Amino acid sequence: MPNLECRMYEPRFPEVDAAVMIQVKHIADMGAYVSLLEYNNIEGMILFSELSRRRIRSISSLIKVGRQEPAIVLRVDRDKGYIDLSKRRVSEEEAHACEDRYNKSKLVHSIMRHVAETLVIDLEPLYQRIGWPLYRKYGHAFEAFKLIVADPDSILDALTYEEKETGPDGQEVTKVVPAVTPEVKDSLVKNIRRRMTPQPLKIRADVEMKCFQFDGVLHIKQAMKKAEASGNDNCPVKIKLVAPPLYVLTTQTLDKDQGISVLTDAIKACTAEIEKYKGKLVVKEPPRAVSEREDKLFLDQIDSLMEQNAEVDGDDDSEEEEDTGMGDVDLTNSGVTAY
Repeated sequence: MPNLECRMYEPRFPEVDAAVMIQVKHIADMGAYVSLLEYNNIEGMILFSELSRRRIRSISSLIKVGRQEPAIVLRVDRDKGYIDLSKRRVSEEEAHACEDRYNKSKLVHSIMRHVAETLVIDLEPLYQRIGWPLYRKYGHAFEAFKLIVADPDSILDALTYEEKETGPDGQEVTKVVPAVTPEVKDSLVKNIRRRMTPQPLKIRADVEMKCFQFDGVLHIKQAMKKAEASGNDNCPVKIKLVAPPLYVLTTQTLDKDQGISVLTDAIKACTAEIEKYKGKLVVKEPPRAVSEREDKLFLDQIDSLMEQNAEVDGDDDSEEEEDTGMGDVDLTNSGVTAY
């Protein structure tokens, strides 16, 4: 059986002050033991004092077994293999960069591992000859893999490695040989082309919309329809109610600039329509690409708001309130789905 265990990067240990992706394995008396996912799951530890900058009231609310998240490397003992990490010192910018790098590295690793498994060869030599040289040359092997989709020959045929053998005279001779055999090249290119399909970006904008005129809710619905009509087949626009007066506009596209432009036009169309009826639209967050992490945080926020709305819902026996355009939209008839 081939050995399919290998770190993602050439260095065996991360550098101090680097942000790395960890997974919590178990919680002890002094802190949490974690695995460094990019370094073949070597063990590290986060002391409880490094969990948060604020006073810790509940350990379980800050760290949970199985959770994956970025951490900062504080100390590395290469001889003993000890690695101390911190969660509280990770900045928002470092967290985004770490998650982005890890997602790319995870895809590269999955492709490399599948090739090794298919061809029944060890994974580390494959990294030594292909993966790590591509990391050195292109900054990240993911960038090289994107180029391989269209032009595998110019990327892979340029890779070589040194091989030592004994010559006829008994002297050791170093030869430079191609790093990628035809069999490995064929398997690698097939896997890269199958896995490296372009992923659509999610573009989002947050707005507040109000209309205090008679039939204000109907005017808001009409403005929402105008916004969605601004989309096209490549960039369909959706607008959803979060909690009055907050709405979110989204689209998915392969072209970030096009997606931002389409959402900008949708906001203009929505604004023009609601202002006809003396309503008002305020952009709280302009159109921008959002990561999976940001989207998850936003969905958590929506869930929290919906729970709050459920707790303070109007009394069933109360008189029907005056229609001011600030109440909940009738989602059943509007074609709008809350989430």
